[in-house]
Amino acid sequence: MSGNLDYEKEIVAIILYTSCFLMVVAVCLVVFFYFSRKKIIQKEIEKRELEIHLHKQQLHAIIVTQEEERKRIAQDLHDDISSKLNIVSLNTHLLSAPNLTEDETKEITDNIINLTAKALENSRKIAHNLLPPVFEKFGLNAGIEELCEEFESSKSVKVKYKSEIDFDEKEIDRHLHVFRILQELMNNSLNHGKASEIWINFKNQNGINICNYKDNGVGFDSKNAENQKGLGMKNIDSRISFLNGTLEIDSEIGKGIAVIFSF
Repeated sequence: MSGNLDYEKEIVAIILYTSCFLMVVAVCLVVFFYFSRKKIIQKEIEKRELEIHLHKQQLHAIIVTQEEERKRIAQDLHDDISSKLNIVSLNTHLLSAPNLTEDETKEITDNIINLTAKALENSRKIAHNLLPPVFEKFGLNAGIEELCEEFESSKSVKVKYKSEIDFDEKEIDRHLHVFRILQELMNNSLNHGKASEIWINFKNQNGINICNYKDNGVGFDSKNAENQKGLGMKNIDSRISFLNGTLEIDSEIGKGIAVIFSF
């Protein structure tokens, strides 16, 4: 009897120890999964906060771009249109002056006609810069071809443009950002880079549209972050962000610039 009792006690002890062990393991697993889940949730929260922060930065950059565009348009209207219309107004008042000779009247009238014609031409240019008619009617490829022709007409730069992409005309809103990016890059190449040649190439790699842009200008140190903080580059960054694309800039002093962006 004593032997059986001892045996039963051992069995009970084993069961108790096993139960305690399993309980400890269970508690450890619960704690482990709790903290693991908490860590995952925390990382997810941080990820969301980062996305929100980046989205806010993107919106801010877009707003800044829009405001600068408005300022530029307002300045163009003031400089090119308002000033000419003021002179037209003054000349119109001169016509009401007494004792004007026929030659004086003709001269004033000719001035009014010429100034009005120039004001109309400048207003067309401003409207063209807002949304080129060729781009709106025929799409990105035709818009870029016209842009290249306009730059080449200055006789100070040659532009070589090639596209292997058949652009979807339904994506005109996205393509307008691509067009503006190229406008900004080409203006920088001509005005700051003093380039005499520009190369633009579009291709599709694994379903992703890519633009390779190069010039032979004076270049700059692209490793210096300060060189990439100008308003023009901020505008490009904001447009690339809107397109969910990527941007790579490589430049050295005296070696021009190479830009690759996806969209």
